[in-house]
Amino acid sequence: MNEQAKQSAQHGERLQKVLAQVGLGSRRTMEVWISAGRITVNGEVATLGMRVTEDDVVRADKRIVHFKTNSDSLPRVLLYHKQEGEIVSRDDPEKRVNVFDKLPKLQGMKWIAIGRLDYNTSGLLIFTTSGDLANRLMHPRFEVEREYAVRVQGRMTDEQMQQMVNDGITLEDGLVKFERLTDEGGEGYNHWYRLMLKEGRNRVVRRTFDALGLPISRLIRVRFGLVNLPPRLKRGELAELGTGEVNQVLDWVSMESKPVADKVTESTRSMTGKLNNRIVDADHKNKKSGTGMKAAPSGKGDARRSATQHKNKVRP
Repeated sequence: MNEQAKQSAQHGERLQKVLAQVGLGSRRTMEVWISAGRITVNGEVATLGMRVTEDDVVRADKRIVHFKTNSDSLPRVLLYHKQEGEIVSRDDPEKRVNVFDKLPKLQGMKWIAIGRLDYNTSGLLIFTTSGDLANRLMHPRFEVEREYAVRVQGRMTDEQMQQMVNDGITLEDGLVKFERLTDEGGEGYNHWYRLMLKEGRNRVVRRTFDALGLPISRLIRVRFGLVNLPPRLKRGELAELGTGEVNQVLDWVSMESKPVADKVTESTRSMTGKLNNRIVDADHKNKKSGTGMKAAPSGKGDARRSATQHKNKVRP
């Protein structure tokens, strides 16, 4: 072992942690990559438990990974108000509008979408540069809450509402049950509901209402975990969380936060200065026991108001 390798083994950060921090995936995924021989350090195949410093040349599938091992660094977290007609994927044969094209450019890292929204769904999308954070917010075992405002064609019966909360309904890929479901009223043929569930299966909300014979005409995600869709964040706009807010998110998922000052750049300040209600109060006991969090109470009609505030701009 050369001198540089010896110093890396004694100091530095664990390799899987560094790879996760730059957004290549969760630590567990990075461990699989390392075991499969996809990672090299200074030209040699990496091994589990290896430590690296910024002086090391790390490659993933022969591509150089740029990273910093500064212990004071925090992941970046962006909020985006997705519009209908946008896709949450970097690879789309149809070349539709891609949300990733609207994100700030990164060097040596990449943005990871925390949960997807389908082409016709709008609302809150969260992006981060941390694979660990993304994994803790998305993995089913953490049961992070997702809250939606839903407009359907028709109206649920009392029996259907009770079924969705108490017993659930069986789809082709298993049982789905809403943790909470409230009637938000409506006019004419369209009716609004607000619902919360703790999973993110593909199109699970739409498929559930289709199974009940109630097609969805509008679907908006208004909360993911402890993060609300900011009321003043217009469709198609981005906002970056400040250091204090990022620390709150890290604390909520039991990741290490950093006691550093909240330094916001001028460009970030212009995006976030007038926003409020982005972070809702979390019940840390529930969070740490794996049962999710308790949302701040909202009055009846909140979902309907947040869902309809941009109705004149929505594509048919």
